[in-house]
Amino acid sequence: MLTLAILLLPIIGSGLLFASRGSNSKYLALSVAIVEFILTAFLWYGFKAGSGVQYEIGQGLSFSHVGSTLHFGIDGLSLLMLLLTNTLTPIIIFSAFKDERPSGFYALILLMQFGLVGLFTSLDGLLFYIFWEVTLVPIWFICGLFGTGENRLKVNFKFFIYTFLGSLFMLVALIYVYLQAGSFDLQALYSAEISPEAQTVIFWMFFLAFAIKLPIFPFHTWQADTYAMAPTQGSMLLAGIMLKMGVFGMIKYLLPLTPEAVGGISGFVALGLSVIGIVYASLIAVVQKDIKRLIAFSSMAHVGLIAAGIFSGAIVTLHNGIDTTGIEGASVQMLAHGVNVVGFFYVADILTKRFGTRDLTKMGGLASKAPVFAVLFMIISIATMAVPLTNAFIGEFLLLKSIFTLSTWVVIFAGLTLILSAVYTTKMYGMSMFGKGDKEFLEKQQDISIGTKTGLGILACLILVFGIYPQPLISLSSETATQILTLLSLK
Repeated sequence: MLTLAILLLPIIGSGLLFASRGSNSKYLALSVAIVEFILTAFLWYGFKAGSGVQYEIGQGLSFSHVGSTLHFGIDGLSLLMLLLTNTLTPIIIFSAFKDERPSGFYALILLMQFGLVGLFTSLDGLLFYIFWEVTLVPIWFICGLFGTGENRLKVNFKFFIYTFLGSLFMLVALIYVYLQAGSFDLQALYSAEISPEAQTVIFWMFFLAFAIKLPIFPFHTWQADTYAMAPTQGSMLLAGIMLKMGVFGMIKYLLPLTPEAVGGISGFVALGLSVIGIVYASLIAVVQKDIKRLIAFSSMAHVGLIAAGIFSGAIVTLHNGIDTTGIEGASVQMLAHGVNVVGFFYVADILTKRFGTRDLTKMGGLASKAPVFAVLFMIISIATMAVPLTNAFIGEFLLLKSIFTLSTWVVIFAGLTLILSAVYTTKMYGMSMFGKGDKEFLEKQQDISIGTKTGLGILACLILVFGIYPQPLISLSSETATQILTLLSLK
C-alpha cells in the first residue's frame, strides 16, 4: 500500500490544485510534496537491501489483450530514483515561493512528479512507456507557459519534437521485444530470445530515446536553449530529475535486452559518443557567459560521464566478467548530479534576479554583501568539481575506475571533465562573487532571506552528508547492478 500511496498522492494533489484558484495553492503543493517525501523516507526505512523487488502491487491486474499488467514495485535503483525525485520536488516548489505563480503551475509540477514516480516504479514495459510520455506533457506546459524569451515557444516545440520522436523509436523497440516475449512484463522482456541482428536495431532505437533525454552528443541541440528559456523550476526538473529517466532506461532496458549489441561495435560507438560529449560540453561551458547556458553544458558533460561509465562497465562485464563499478557509480552519481544541478539553478535564479541579467560579465562583488550565500554557493561549486567529502566524489571515482578498467586512453579524455569542471565552475563563482561589481548597486545588497538560506542549506547538507557517508546509496545500487550485469553475461 505504501507504493500505491506514493504513486497516487501527487496526482491527487495535482487534481486539487487544478480545481483550486486560491492564493494558498503553493502551500498545498508544498504540503503534498513534503508528505510524499516522508512516505518515501518510510519506504527507505523498511526496504531490505539485497532482497530484490519489494513493495509490489498490481501484479494480478492484467490487460490480457495487450499483454500488459499494472505491475509496480521497487528495487534498489528505483528507490534511489524515488529518493531523488521526492527529495528535490519540495525544494523545487519552495524555490518558486517568491514568484507569483498560479495554482496550475504547482499542479503541473505535481503531475510531473506523478509521471516520474510511475516510471521509476513500473515493472511493465508498456507502463514504462506510458509514464515516459506522461512526464513530457507537464514539462512542456511549464516551459512554454512560464518560460522567458521571445523564442521560447519555438525552442520548447523543438524540445517536444526531439523527445517525442525519440520515444516513438523506443515504443517500436518495446513492441518488437513484446512480440518475442508474449508479454510486456519486465521479467518476460528480459527472457525474450532476440537475434544479434535484431538486438543491434533495438539497441539504437532505445539509445536514441535515452540519448535525447540525457542528452548525449550529437542529440543535445535542444538542451541549452530549453534550459535557458525555461523558468528556474522547469530547468531544475529537466536537469535535476527528468534526464535521469534516460540513465534509468539504459540500465533497466537497453543493457539487459541487447547484450550482443552492447558488447559489439554499437556499445563502443555509444561509449565514444558519450566521451565526445564530455569534452565538447565542457569546452563550451568554459567559454559561456550566460550562467544558465553554462550550467546546461556542465550538466551535459557530467551525464556524459555517467553514460560512459554505464557502457564501459557493461563492456568489461561481457568480455572479462562482472564489474559493477560502472553502474554503481552511475546510480550514485545520478543523485549527486541531481542535487548539485538543482543547487546551481537555484543560485543562478538568485544571481539573475539580483543583477537583472544572466551575463556573468555584468555580475560581481556579491560575496562581501552576502557571505552566507557565498558559502552555500561554494559548497555546491566544490561538489560539482567532485572534491573529496562531497557527494559527487564517490560517483565520479567509480565511473572513472570503470572506464579505466576498459581503456587507459578513454579514461584520459573522460577525466577531462574533472579538470574542465574546475575551470568553468571557478570562473562562474569568481565572476559572480568576486568580480568588479557596481559600487552603488552593491551598497544596496543584503544577504539572502531566511527562506532561501533554508532551501540552499538543505541542498548543502545533502552534499556533505552523502559525501562523508555514501555507503547507504552504494548499498542500494549494488544489488541492481549485479542483477542487470548477471542478465547481461548470461544471455
